[in-house]
Amino acid sequence: MKCKDWPIGICSWSLQTDVAGVVDAMNKIGIEHVHLGIRAAVEGNGDDYLAAVQKQNWIVSSTMIDFPQEDYSTLDSIKVTGGIVPDDCWEQNRQLFIGAVDATVKLGVQYLSMHAGFIDESDPAYIEKFYDRIRTLADDAGEKDLILLLETGQETADELRHFLEELDHSAVGVNFDPANMILYDKGSPIEAVTVLAPWIKHIHIKDATQTAQPGTWGAEVPWGDGQVAPDAFLGVLEDIGFDGVLAIEREAGNDRFGDIKLAAQRLLEFNA
Repeated sequence: MKCKDWPIGICSWSLQTDVAGVVDAMNKIGIEHVHLGIRAAVEGNGDDYLAAVQKQNWIVSSTMIDFPQEDYSTLDSIKVTGGIVPDDCWEQNRQLFIGAVDATVKLGVQYLSMHAGFIDESDPAYIEKFYDRIRTLADDAGEKDLILLLETGQETADELRHFLEELDHSAVGVNFDPANMILYDKGSPIEAVTVLAPWIKHIHIKDATQTAQPGTWGAEVPWGDGQVAPDAFLGVLEDIGFDGVLAIEREAGNDRFGDIKLAAQRLLEFNA
């Protein structure tokens, strides 16, 4: 299934189910590409999970590692707990990341994505530590010929671009999520694509509406019902020559499968 020349995929974690449930959903929609949550391959019965994935005829566009301590209940809570920020979780999370690298290599996948946490250049000690940790993980990925994709959202596009330029690491790119720009109230996703174009390797298809109360979350909504402006967004992807995968992500609502199917249908309409 394609939108223009872009394969349409699904984010496995959106369905909140096991491998069999993801298989069923993908078959019903007609999707072959998947952005695969990989922590289950690192923890517990990881070998069983990896074996179940390897049996599928999936095209894994990227893997994704999340971290156990992350608390998304408020913007304040995720700023403190997100990604690689908490000092008391750093060693544990680096080991999870290394395990994710190994699992990604076993699947023959090029990209491994994650939310790194907030980039805050106002605190010299914080940002120095942040640079060092991202560089360490990027080195871990690069040694295995992988590219670490940082997901957008927690900072403006200009702030992320400055970070990427200063980091200057060949094993770091961007997984661009337009809804996150709106959910975190960090600017226009259309403009952000142009700012971050050299680093964008992978796309999330997700929509949202902006908060009316600064400092609180916006609201995630089905693709096409929010403020992303799908035609303009896909148009700017064409403008920058994006040639990767569009992975549908849905992290809210009572009918995630239905919303994902609707997003796929709307992407196909753009292709008409």
